[in-house]
Amino acid sequence: MVSFFTWVVGGILFLLSGIHLYWMAGGRRGALAAIPSKGSELLFRPTNVATGIVAGALALAGWFVLELGEVVEWLLFPDWVFIYGGWVLSAVFIIRAIGDFRWIGFFKKQKGTLFAKWDTMLYSPLCLFIGICLIFLTKGRL
Repeated sequence: MVSFFTWVVGGILFLLSGIHLYWMAGGRRGALAAIPSKGSELLFRPTNVATGIVAGALALAGWFVLELGEVVEWLLFPDWVFIYGGWVLSAVFIIRAIGDFRWIGFFKKQKGTLFAKWDTMLYSPLCLFIGICLIFLTKGRL
């Protein structure tokens, strides 16, 4: 069962990385739904470099999950990273799911925007799912 969740979480992270690479390459589809906004005004406009960094971080997290779940050979990360890295990565995703109490997460105050709709339906639940799966993957590693 751990192997299944390892593949699912790793796959999701690689898929998200690919979407960010698409946006970095100039793709526009879905981009407006991924950026918090105040009405029709975006809160920020991510640069190609920032989008590329996020894509790289997501791909690295995906590979980390595959190594953590022992479905691929250990290539990138030393042993000690698995002890702390799984907990840190889990915390990052759970904190993202909870949100900042204003623009993102389950407890956001800003509602009624395209981003808020997708955040409630998909982004926050997905982050919570990833965070919880990472807890079980990390506990299974100890």
